[in-house]
Amino acid sequence: MADYALPELGGKTPLQAAKTPAMDFLASQGVLGMVSTIPDGYPPGSDVGSLSLFGFDPRRYYSGRSPLEAAALGITLKPGETAFRANLVHLKGGPFSPEGSAGSYADAIMGDFTAGHIASEEGREVIQALNGRLGTEEIRFYPGKSYRNVMLAATLFPGLETTPPHDITGKVIRDHLPRGEKASAVRELMESSVEILKDHPVNSARRSRGVLETNSLWLWGQGTSPDLPGFRERYGLSGAVISAVDLIRGIAVLLGLQVIEVPGTTGYLDTNYRGKIESAFSALREVDLVYIHVEAPDEAGHTGRLDLKMQAIEDFDREIVGRALEMSGGWEGTPRLPEGQELKLMLFIDHRTPLSLMTHSSEPVPFAAWPPQTRGGSGLPFSETSAGQSGVFIENGSDLMEFCLSI
Repeated sequence: MADYALPELGGKTPLQAAKTPAMDFLASQGVLGMVSTIPDGYPPGSDVGSLSLFGFDPRRYYSGRSPLEAAALGITLKPGETAFRANLVHLKGGPFSPEGSAGSYADAIMGDFTAGHIASEEGREVIQALNGRLGTEEIRFYPGKSYRNVMLAATLFPGLETTPPHDITGKVIRDHLPRGEKASAVRELMESSVEILKDHPVNSARRSRGVLETNSLWLWGQGTSPDLPGFRERYGLSGAVISAVDLIRGIAVLLGLQVIEVPGTTGYLDTNYRGKIESAFSALREVDLVYIHVEAPDEAGHTGRLDLKMQAIEDFDREIVGRALEMSGGWEGTPRLPEGQELKLMLFIDHRTPLSLMTHSSEPVPFAAWPPQTRGGSGLPFSETSAGQSGVFIENGSDLMEFCLSI
């Protein structure tokens, strides 16, 4: 959600320019501040940022992105095994040009790292086909949600470097292919996927509908199983997580948190906001804390489209924060919690996804918590600038959860 100031918005960020009365209420009536969620030297992404937000220092617990996603799929990594994120992507140019022979695989351009936000049902069919042709005793593919899937390899890849596909939209992939030890084996899998996907029925149907096909596998985010303590062990609280994204769900599994299934969650603008907030309030009758994750602002940032990012921010403000305030009585609504139970709302951002970059960046991000028990409100709206002026700064993102729980 966090971004940079844009000339077309008169020097405001999308968060400043959007209509966000609910988040502004939280920030002005509660505690507002800035937090650094990405430690120096770590990749700015939801894996590192979310570990920080849950209160677990990535410098101690981070072992790669894909092992967290694997946990969401019920995959337990054994010693000596490596999990990879297996994106279904759409490449263009090079051998994917209309002529079909305008260069090698490495000459292709990353057209869309989501393959047009391929539906989970279609993605499952494609991954099953890849597993049937490329899977061995050493390599297995597992379908996740939409374009996000997992490959498990029964070996380690020390020194291997890979690139997140969302970092290279519109760029030639040649300089971003896997490199280092055993990189040739990983590249071979990616290139071998092209022929398998070329005439797959899912792609034939997508071409007939005039939507992007998934014409290549992209492997990245590799890692081994992390050793995380439990959330209850750390905070003495029970909890649950609601998210469409396997990465966040996997962190929940590893922390011993309940994963709540909400039909219609997509990780994009069309997600089931109402279902998320209703499910959260139902869960709060049995658990102490519910972590609702919304991916749409990040996905919109990757498109570079201001209109979509503004929509994502305003939808989140209205459908999540606004409804939470109404349901808790914060806006003179009818409380939906058991008598005598009070609600605290904590608003976190895991990292920035600036429109100008179309990928992640590691600068500090704003946070808010309401209501404060021992201090007055900030009197400021929720934005990057206001948070920077608040005088509250959490240097280590992994300290934020405890800070907000204690106010």
